[in-house]
Amino acid sequence: MFSNCHKEDIIFYPAEGDTEFDKGSSIDFPELNEQLIANLDLLGKIWGFLKYHHPVVGKGKYNWDYELFRILPKYLKVKNNEERDKFILDWINKYGKIPACTTCQDTRDAFIKPDLSWVESRIMNSDLKGKIREIKKNRYQGDHYYVRMSKEMGNHEFLHEKSYSGLIYPDAGFRLLALFRYWNMIQYYYPDKYLADKDWNDVLSEYIPIFLTVENRLAYELAVLQMIGEMWDSHAGYLMEGCRTIEEELRGNKYAPFRVWFIEGKLVVTDYYNWRLKETSGPEPGDIITHIDGETVESIVVKMKNYYPAANNARKLHDISFDILRSKKSTSVINYISYGQSVQKEIPLYNRNQMNIYKWIVKNERSYKLLSDDIGYVTVASITIEDIQAIRELFQNTKGIIIDIRNYPPIWPSLHLDYSLGSWFIYAPSPVSKISNVNLNNPGEFIFTPIASIQNTGSVTYLGKVIVLVNEITLSSAECFAMIFRAGVNTTIIGSTTAASLGVTTTICLPGGIETRFTSIGFYYPDGTPTQRVGIVPDVWVEPTIEGIRQGRDELLEKAISLINEE
Repeated sequence: MFSNCHKEDIIFYPAEGDTEFDKGSSIDFPELNEQLIANLDLLGKIWGFLKYHHPVVGKGKYNWDYELFRILPKYLKVKNNEERDKFILDWINKYGKIPACTTCQDTRDAFIKPDLSWVESRIMNSDLKGKIREIKKNRYQGDHYYVRMSKEMGNHEFLHEKSYSGLIYPDAGFRLLALFRYWNMIQYYYPDKYLADKDWNDVLSEYIPIFLTVENRLAYELAVLQMIGEMWDSHAGYLMEGCRTIEEELRGNKYAPFRVWFIEGKLVVTDYYNWRLKETSGPEPGDIITHIDGETVESIVVKMKNYYPAANNARKLHDISFDILRSKKSTSVINYISYGQSVQKEIPLYNRNQMNIYKWIVKNERSYKLLSDDIGYVTVASITIEDIQAIRELFQNTKGIIIDIRNYPPIWPSLHLDYSLGSWFIYAPSPVSKISNVNLNNPGEFIFTPIASIQNTGSVTYLGKVIVLVNEITLSSAECFAMIFRAGVNTTIIGSTTAASLGVTTTICLPGGIETRFTSIGFYYPDGTPTQRVGIVPDVWVEPTIEGIRQGRDELLEKAISLINEE
């Protein structure tokens, strides 16, 4: 599979020639105590600050990963704050004087300003604080060795970040590097960290003992996942690469033949991946699973929830439900309630290739059809730019169109496909969203771009009702579709909480070959309300019910038809 890790330029930088620690850091850490954790917390923040601000690092003169390894053995021996601060100051001064910057400016109206509160609130040497302020004032400008703007997507991307995929179980030095690298990438380049439950400044010290004491590859991967979850970003855990031990040793590759979903607070069978396998399984759609291999569903969810990064609990439970019946075993014993009767049954589990486990998200059929003479239906799961004209011609005289976004659109089938359809639903230019993007010349600063609007492209405006269906599967591009359709003159969005992570992503590579991503552009409603963790708020709240599942009904679709038929 293609990896986005370790992007490089054709230019050779001195940092690329530094290979001293390619096979391991060889660092022995003493027993952790409160002082050592505080010292490492400060070092990690200063190391990351220098990485993105110091001119010699920005020019690619030093392999900053290995500069950390070079100082750590002596740094671990400092005895007090005074000795620590002098050590760090001498280390910074080793890289020479900082030339004056004549172009370094803070943007007065920046939406998010750089957060260096950890400098001012920390008890540290005044000379060291002064040096940090000096570097901030005269920080590196221009094309940076470790970060740049993407020419394709318009967001920032990281480069020259080695994933050290050959280190199956990274040693303690590389695990600390993973933590330092990730914390600082989020500190300076994640636009929504202020929306997290915790102050990001407190997260680094919390995870230092976790990362340094994990005993094997599985524990390391779980520590990474738990840390990523602190961001509350649904992009962060989506299609994550490199956590192979979790997949193989913990979650397994065997699946129950039926889909389960959390409905009305219960784990409910909703459908079969392959109906031919039902005879050997037993549960019917609408049955409620209470225990899996003797453990309550509630207890299992508590154990799993820290390892499923998501922007909200609805998306987190969706992702958990996908894996909760996975196993390394060939069978599983479940307890379930079927029409009031308690049942216990051992069910066979199957390999993924025996079932179409993505059939509710990825559609292969045509994207549009008539539900009746006067109601059209569109699914964005299989929509193409070529479908737009056909949709307009077929549905132009209908009294309503239902657009189903309880799925995910094809990846970049054509730029602005959503605008092409959405422009049919408006009379005049209408605001859709606004975004914030990082100022690479001032890491941590995010600036609003002008409000994005949609306008009619010259065609006759559609006069019927437009009903948009959303739920927790509606993620990223799908949510952007919903925002654009909401600008329509007669649009109603129905459903429940979406995944609440819009916009493009940036890849992060961590030691041990782990690859994850995060939402790298701030996405907001036109009035500045964030969409991260909020998502697309429905105008009419509708969720599936257990009774509806038993009856084989699509209650959101039924509600949409009802709204169109209302006078």
